Parts: sequence; structure tokens; C-alpha cells
Amino acid sequence: MKTILGNEILKTSLKWRSYISFIAIAAVVPLVEIAMKLEGGGWERSMTRGFSQDFLVLGSVVNGYLVTQLIMNALWIHVPFLVTLGAGDQLAGEATAGTFRLLLTRPASRSRILITKYATTLLYALALVVFMAVLTVGLGVLLFGTGDLLILGREVVLIPEDEAFWRIVVAFALATWGMWTVASLAFLFSSLVENGIGPLVGTMAVIIVFLVISNVPVDFFAAVKPYLFTTYLDLWQKMFVDPIPWDEILHSVYVLGAFSVGFYIVTWYIFVRKDILS
Repeated sequence: MKTILGNEILKTSLKWRSYISFIAIAAVVPLVEIAMKLEGGGWERSMTRGFSQDFLVLGSVVNGYLVTQLIMNALWIHVPFLVTLGAGDQLAGEATAGTFRLLLTRPASRSRILITKYATTLLYALALVVFMAVLTVGLGVLLFGTGDLLILGREVVLIPEDEAFWRIVVAFALATWGMWTVASLAFLFSSLVENGIGPLVGTMAVIIVFLVISNVPVDFFAAVKPYLFTTYLDLWQKMFVDPIPWDEILHSVYVLGAFSVGFYIVTWYIFVRKDILS
């Protein structure tokens, strides 16, 4: 099992497509943070304009933790696309390369091969989120330093500096959990098609449709919303609420976990019965 998993990880790491998502994050995050630094206090004044009318602000509220939270908010809808780039290629890539029959000549069963590919998919998503976390927080702290985390939304939340870091760490962990559900859906689509574009288009189409349904103010859609996995993908944002709604977070964790397991079971059923022609 370990040998098969190691081989799958090696195969994934040798594909140049696997690095597209990492390159995108490596380009976007520094670009945004450096632009914020060069901009000076302009965007800070714009962000706190309404807030400063009711409160006296001494010094700057901008620090690496605030920048990290802003970037997470800005990119959370784009990261699923990046996760899908790698996850959707696990099975479809074998079909495209015509190596499925060679793969199945191994003594391992189809179920074991599938679970190792699924584990590789989850590790890819984890590596991507960890890379984003280290780059975003590390560069943010380097450029802006640390301090209390001020969240400006429907309510103003001030998180002390000693809490801000671990809240961000847990937020990225919860974001990983959500991305695993997205990766599981892409893995499912990967078992249905024979090219890497299909899982990407299929997964993003489902996410976009579900998000549209969730945001349309219609009673019927409101009743359907709790049954859509996209409803729970923002569970990481609850780490920036005071007090932290742990019950809601755990509920979201359970629901997303159930969707991930469900997607994998369907994938397993398709894969073990699949007639491999190439």
C-alpha cells in the first residue's frame, strides 16, 4: 500500500500540470501583498472610513494577520478551481495517457489503487492550502508585522494578537477540509471522463450553480440551500467571529465529511465496474 501511494505521489509530482496551481498562488499572493505595501495607507483609509466615524483609531490596523484574512476572503472562490486542476487529473489523466490497463496489471486490487489515488488527491489539496497559508502569513508578517486582528463586516470584531495566529491556523485547516470535499467531487468526475478538462469544467459548473442557487432570494432555493455542500465551504470564516460558533463549525465539518465520503463511494462503484479499454 505504501509503495503504491509513493508511486502515485511521485507520478503526480512529475506532471508539470500539478504545479500550475502552486505557480498561480506564488504569483498572486506576493503581487497583492506587495501592492498593498506600496499603496501605503490609501486602501486602509478606504476600508476604515465608515468605522472611523464611530471609533477613534490610533495607529494602523493593518498587519500580516489582517492581510491574510483579506486575501482568504478574496481567493476562497478561486482556490477550488486550483484544487480541481490537480484532483481532476488523477483518473482522467490515466485514460488520456492510455495507461489504465498497465496500471491494472499490478497485483493490487482496483479498490486499493483507487484509495491510493484518492489519498494522493487529498494530499495535493492539503499541500496547496498549506503552501498558500505559509506564503500568505509569512509574507504578510514580513511586510506588515503582527498585531490585533480587526474584522470589519456586519459586526466589528477585534481579535487580540495572541488569538489571531491560532485562529488563522484553524481557519486554514477548516479551509482544507472544505477543499477536500471539492477535490472529492473532482475525483468523482475524473472517473467519468477520459480527459483532464472534464472534471475541471464539471466541478466548477456544479459549484457555480450551487452558489447561484444559494444566493437567489427565492423561498424554494432557501429550502434547498442546507442540502448543498457549497453552503458549508465558508466554515473557515466562522473562526473570525466572536465568540466562535463551534456548534456551527462542527455541523459544517460533519456535512462536508459526509459529502466527501458519498462522492468517494460513488467513485468507487463506478471505478470497480468500469470497462477499461485503454
